[in-house]
This record gives sequence, structure tokens and C-alpha cells, in this order.
Amino acid sequence: MKTSDFYYDLPQELIAQDPLEDRSSSRLMHLSLKDGSIEHRHFTDILDYLHKGDCLVINDTKVIPARLYGHKEETGALIEILLLKRRENDIWECLVKPGKKARPGAKITFGDGILKGEIIDIVDEGNRLIQFHYEGIFEEILDQLGEMPLPPYITHKLKDKNRYQTVYAKNEGSAAAPTAGLHFTPELLEKVKEMGVNIAHVTLHVGLGTFRPVKVDDVEKHHMHSEFYIVDEDQAKLINDTKKNGGRIISVGTTSCRTLESAAGEDGIVKAGSGWTEIFIYPGYKFKAIDGLITNFHLPESTLLMLVSALAGKEHIMAAYEEAVKERYRFFSFGDAMMIE
Repeated sequence: MKTSDFYYDLPQELIAQDPLEDRSSSRLMHLSLKDGSIEHRHFTDILDYLHKGDCLVINDTKVIPARLYGHKEETGALIEILLLKRRENDIWECLVKPGKKARPGAKITFGDGILKGEIIDIVDEGNRLIQFHYEGIFEEILDQLGEMPLPPYITHKLKDKNRYQTVYAKNEGSAAAPTAGLHFTPELLEKVKEMGVNIAHVTLHVGLGTFRPVKVDDVEKHHMHSEFYIVDEDQAKLINDTKKNGGRIISVGTTSCRTLESAAGEDGIVKAGSGWTEIFIYPGYKFKAIDGLITNFHLPESTLLMLVSALAGKEHIMAAYEEAVKERYRFFSFGDAMMIE
């Protein structure tokens, strides 16, 4: 299986640069798992495809304003930092630009010195470990100084930080939003509950590896980045009970999907717990936990496009994407949605 098998041509102007005024007013493409047939709807029509007794699984991670701009203490050179993973004792694994200036021992100051950092090591893929020093609460300082780490294909400035968060975001730790969830409003979630559909929460802190291109020709040689996930006991029970009672598990987003598939045994039973997952789902994968997926439209040749191809079949997905381009759907993080079931 070649990475180039997952290429499609996308006109630049179809990449959504701004979120819609009303979250739930985006379009929805419905792709049938039975026969690959396509319907064009609006996101609020999602209710037509859910049944009483189903369970929607959402990822309640919260994006942190992880992009920081600082200056090297010795030279005053501008340094850009992206917080990737929290380690112990205020040490973070970070992406640093320009990397050449970021040698161990270098000291960086942010926001007139209310936050300081020292590079202590260079780790995998050139990432840096930075030890931070500050007074007060780190999250509050981050809120004051940090910017939302929007994906590289979004060039517009985000007017409201909250538009790159789901309405149910609560556990801080992501460097990117679980974007399929951006379409839900509190009102729409209320309607879902009123129908008798359960809503289960899992947490997967999305890393920037989500946007990392697949650089190998042979898909199976690609190594996935690792991401931290949590499935609580009561949520695992809700998901397993849904299955037991004949309901379907509909994952909101590829992150919820990867969490469930990581936490499920071969028997499809989801186990509570937490840990790091490097699960890579591509065609040939047998799904253990999910029956359907709500997701956005993904980048050509990306691991996420491979994941949806594993669920719906590559031919059906590539045909659906061709149709989405023709119908001028909006693509990627702030774009339209697709439901596969």
C-alpha cells in the first residue's frame, strides 16, 4: 500500500480559514457503510442518523494556548516555542524555532520575564526539553502569553480562542483540537440526549503529530507519534452496556476512535485505564469498538485519511472526497463534516 494511493487534488480555496458563525451550520456528507452511497445534508441533520440506544463518544480534551514567543536572554533573538508534552517538574517537550539557536543551556524569557525557560536537552526528532520557571499558576500564565497553535494550513488569525475548542472541552493538554467535535453546540447535544442517545466522554490529548505528513512510500513503515489517553471506569461501562444492549458506538472524531480502538480488547470490550497509544489505523484494520464515525475532511496522504479509508473502504472514501471537492465542501479543521455509518 503506497502513501500516494491516498492523494487527491484539493483547490487551495476549499481549505476553511475561519470557523462559521454558528458551529452547527456546517454541511454534513453522509457516507453509507452498506453501499458507499452519499447524501448531502446539514450538520443538524445528524439527528436523523442516530437511534435511541446508540452512544456518541466525544473527546473532552482541551487545547492549551501552546504557542509562545520569547527572546534569547543573551542575544535578544526571537524564539518561537510550541509546547508538546508535559513532563515532570515544569519540564516540557517542545518544538523550537529556529532550532539552531536552541542549544542546551540557552535561556529564553517570555512576556517581560513573567515566564523563563532553559533548554536542558535535545530529544527525538530535534525536540527540546525546556525547564520553565515562574511564580503563580502555569496555566494562568499560559493563558496570558500563549496563542492557540492553529494548524499550518490556517493562515488567518483566530479572533476568539474558544472557537478552536469544543463546547465540552475540559481536560487541558492538547496541542490541536479534536475538530469533529467543533460542530456540536450545547443545544444540539441536548437534542441528542433527548432522543435517548447516550454520550460518553474519553480523553485523548492530541499531539502535533496529527499534522505530520507521512514521509515513507510504504504506508506500513510509517511510525505514529504517541498520544496520552484516559478512559474512566463509568464511561467504559456506558460504552460496553450500549454494545450489550444492541446500540451502536458512534465516535466523534478520529481521536475518540483511536482511543476506543486502543482501549478495546479483541472481544470489543473497552477497558478503563490510561496510557500512551501509537495506534495506526489503515486499510486492512479490523475495528473492534466503533460502528460509525463523525469526522472532518482530512489532508491528502495523511494518517487520518488512511483511518477513514480503513472504515469505509478506500474506493468509497476517495470517491466521496472527489464529490466533496466538486460540491465545494469546506476542508480540514474549520471545515465541514462527514458521517460514516
